[in-house]
Amino acid sequence: MISIIIPVYNEVANLMKLLPSLSQLAKGHEVEIILSTGTCTQDYSGCRQVAPNLRILQGKRRGRAKQMNDGARDSNGEILVFLHADVLPPPGFFEAIQQCLAEGNDAGFFSYRFDSDSALLRINGRFTRKDGLFTGGGDQCLFIRSAVFERLGKFDEAQVIMEDFEFFRRMKKHEVPYTIVKKDLLVSARKYQSNSYLRINLTNLLLVILFKLGAGPQRLKAIHDRLLRMPYQSTTDSMIP
Repeated sequence: MISIIIPVYNEVANLMKLLPSLSQLAKGHEVEIILSTGTCTQDYSGCRQVAPNLRILQGKRRGRAKQMNDGARDSNGEILVFLHADVLPPPGFFEAIQQCLAEGNDAGFFSYRFDSDSALLRINGRFTRKDGLFTGGGDQCLFIRSAVFERLGKFDEAQVIMEDFEFFRRMKKHEVPYTIVKKDLLVSARKYQSNSYLRINLTNLLLVILFKLGAGPQRLKAIHDRLLRMPYQSTTDSMIP
């Protein structure tokens, strides 16, 4: 079984696009979808109408690392897939995951493109097709064998930002075999509506460099919140890459 874990915070509008797509792609596969809602205030019960294989985990903890760990703890799958609510999977999504793992990998990510005609954002998307400085960000949709996820100690809940990069660092330290699947996810460009291209990319570069130099999560979050304006309420306490 494949368990899709989606950490959410007031994301009903995006889920009404994502969930029907996931349900259609899941036909012929054994898939469960888990919404890990944290402390959000929206009513998600209507989402069951568009995704009959959906389970809603009403948590009491807010923060992407915590919500993803809670979802993983409540899952039944041998494969875990961590997906953002504002990301749409490509055709052949589940087949690509299964093929990647059948080839000897224990984990993987997807390349992506933005839902924008911006030439600059198209350039950003091309960089996700190869390993690089920003590999491992949450928009790339980590999938991993559940046994390996448990062995690595799950997401570090002290990481209120960049928990995905911290987990990827442990993956590399323990030499977990992975690959990047070159089937583009479609990622929302909504954060660019309130921030310039240059501001977002320079901020992300600064955060990644400081993270690699050992800066603590609270300092990184303070820098992120000071430099970027979000046009929506943040999905969790964590950075949205």
